[in-house]
Amino acid sequence: MVNKLYVIIPAVAVAAAAFTIIFAFPLSNSIDMANNGGSEQTAQNSRQAFFVTGSPVKGSPDAPITMVEFGDYQCTNCNRFFHNTEHDILQNYIETGKVKMIFMDFAFIGPDSLIAAQAAHCAQERGKYWEYHDEVYSNWDGENTGWASMHNLKKFAANIGLEHKSFNECLDSGKYASKVKNNTNIGSQLGVTGTPTFFIFESEGNVQKIVGAQPYSTFSTVLDSMLKET
Repeated sequence: MVNKLYVIIPAVAVAAAAFTIIFAFPLSNSIDMANNGGSEQTAQNSRQAFFVTGSPVKGSPDAPITMVEFGDYQCTNCNRFFHNTEHDILQNYIETGKVKMIFMDFAFIGPDSLIAAQAAHCAQERGKYWEYHDEVYSNWDGENTGWASMHNLKKFAANIGLEHKSFNECLDSGKYASKVKNNTNIGSQLGVTGTPTFFIFESEGNVQKIVGAQPYSTFSTVLDSMLKET
């Protein structure tokens, strides 16, 4: 039997929204999952905070389950999740209206992580956040190897048809640097220490936390269980 450690993460004020979660997780495992006994209002406030600070929603805004990923574009395991698992979640849960997804920056691996995250927000100015997100991971080539350079990030924008001048001006200005750093700080305050880390909410206020590039079966088990409760 695996010993369990119970952790209480203090409330974090984000856009005037409080966020308190209680987790139980095995010390020797890479997956952390437990129900949150908080009220529906607490869960609603938590989700709203992510809507304000994170990426545009992927999926139906009316989906009963919200999945928030804290990720770094240079992260090996984030890339593994993107290529091995995300498509199946998209096909079976997001496109069917059961789950909506938000990406939160947790840019901690190196300077290029910060720039890549900013670039995605620049892409959103033209409504192409998720297209750019996918393009970056499709060109992933390791951690701190130089593939996510300013030059390449601008090339990725051109690949998805973003207007050259406006995107480049946005990225060169660093206008989203504080947003990315703020999102990373939020993750740290919520106990995120590595990527990818997922917080999954359902409408009754329950929360599940999954850490790492877990297989699709792990996510489907959690999502199916939570959907039964909605």
